[in-house]
Amino acid sequence: MAKLELQNLTKAYSRKVVPVKELSLTIEDNEFLTLVGPSGCGKSTILRLIAGLEQATQGQVHIGGQDVTPLAPGDRNIAMVFQSYALYPHMTVYENMASGLKLRDMGAGEIQKRIQDASKVLGLDHLGDRRPSQLSGGQRQRVALGRALVREPDVFLLDEPLSNLDALLREQVRADLKQIFERQKSPVVYVTHDQTEAMTLSSKVAVLSEGYLQQLGTPNEIYRTPANRFVAGFIGSPQMNLLNLERVGDTVLLGDFKVNLPEAARTKGAVIMGIRPEHVRLPEEGDTQTIRGDVFLVENLGMSDLVSFRVHGDENLVIRSLIPADATWSRENIELALPPQTIHWFDGETEARLD
Repeated sequence: MAKLELQNLTKAYSRKVVPVKELSLTIEDNEFLTLVGPSGCGKSTILRLIAGLEQATQGQVHIGGQDVTPLAPGDRNIAMVFQSYALYPHMTVYENMASGLKLRDMGAGEIQKRIQDASKVLGLDHLGDRRPSQLSGGQRQRVALGRALVREPDVFLLDEPLSNLDALLREQVRADLKQIFERQKSPVVYVTHDQTEAMTLSSKVAVLSEGYLQQLGTPNEIYRTPANRFVAGFIGSPQMNLLNLERVGDTVLLGDFKVNLPEAARTKGAVIMGIRPEHVRLPEEGDTQTIRGDVFLVENLGMSDLVSFRVHGDENLVIRSLIPADATWSRENIELALPPQTIHWFDGETEARLD
């Protein structure tokens, strides 16, 4: 197996265009790392640097302890899956999966064995004689995955492979991907802008913004303890409520209401309060921190309603809450609890997390 290491990796096209900045990461055997962030944050450029399709301005790429930075893509023993499938339209499923192995002059028996094994895993056993035009989108994506699996590479690279699928099919193929790569031992680097994919597929998530790594951690760590305001606002759906609030001693003003600051935030001049909509809930016995407001928008999400309300005392202060669809509440003067243990605090100047 081969550990993947990125050491101080930088890519600059000009002085002003630097999509990747001083990135250092280690992806161990059997780890599934997802690079996630908004468009233009450097995700796909990082993948191309690992693959050798782009040359780094600075830094190194190591695979299995070997510096592969100067090597051509074909000499790095990586397999890449693109969002466009990139299948040969005139070839059958079997021939598409065998194409890379034939270029290596691999024996026919070994090629057949690898394709049979991959086809069984991917559910392609009965589709070997079909051409891409005779396949559904999900089947084509499985063929593209199969072509990567049969190579038995040191590293798998996947560049938004589900983005061309409709919502239902994307959910099905995502579940397939998770099971397939749980059985693999090679490091996997997956690029997406879809945080749901990042959270459900990964053993680790790297959140990127403007070329910089903002946070690296497990999905639970990223969700529960975001490192800064950007991560807090980017990860989670619906988006976290993030509020710049006026301080009064050891509290902040939330319209007509006061919220106590934790010790770590009491020495700061300005703070940002964050709380996820799923944590802004109807009061329960024992809740001491509640606020009131008037609802102006209700979005039905099926099992829950996404409720937007203006806090009493400040019409410009809007908070969103996820409330169970079968709950009873009033649009006017609604009361909601803010459990202190679910509130996140960030420095008003640096926007870093305050623990």
